[in-house]
Amino acid sequence: MTLLSRMIWAISGFNALLGRLFSTFSLAIVLVCFTVVVLRYVFSISFIWMQDLYVWMNGIMFTGIAGYVFLRNGHVRVDVFYRPASLRRKAWIDLIGSLIFLTPFCYAIIYWGWDYVRRSWRISESSLNAGGLEGLFIVKTFIMVFAVVIALQGLAMVLRSILVLMRRDDLVPPSFRYSA
Repeated sequence: MTLLSRMIWAISGFNALLGRLFSTFSLAIVLVCFTVVVLRYVFSISFIWMQDLYVWMNGIMFTGIAGYVFLRNGHVRVDVFYRPASLRRKAWIDLIGSLIFLTPFCYAIIYWGWDYVRRSWRISESSLNAGGLEGLFIVKTFIMVFAVVIALQGLAMVLRSILVLMRRDDLVPPSFRYSA
């Protein structure tokens, strides 16, 4: 049982770290976007690479923090049945939902996205815009990052569900416990 708890702590800690790291991109995105607007409308100067930069940073941020958002229960959920449910019923819903819906979803993204990302790396894909940034392949890699961090947090959810169903919810990290 403590192994399951340690795995939940490790996965949740990893996603919390990624969440804090990539959430800092939001300030950088705002600053770059603001700079683009000022340069364009005040000085009549435009740099395509700066426009690519804030769009790419946005994509990296949102795919990188997906596991953290899942950890914090921030993804869309139909709460009609879930919210009033008991802890054990929530654990069953999460366990079955993760195995039936989340696992195939993550598998499909990895399965069909792998060649897409690999091809991008093979050709060192860059922006299609003239004067755009190099390194689009790095951004596309975050498709895989997204699938992995969501799958890992889904595994943590499954392990949490198992602990709750075995009446060992005391081993679940406080930040990942079910709300009553």
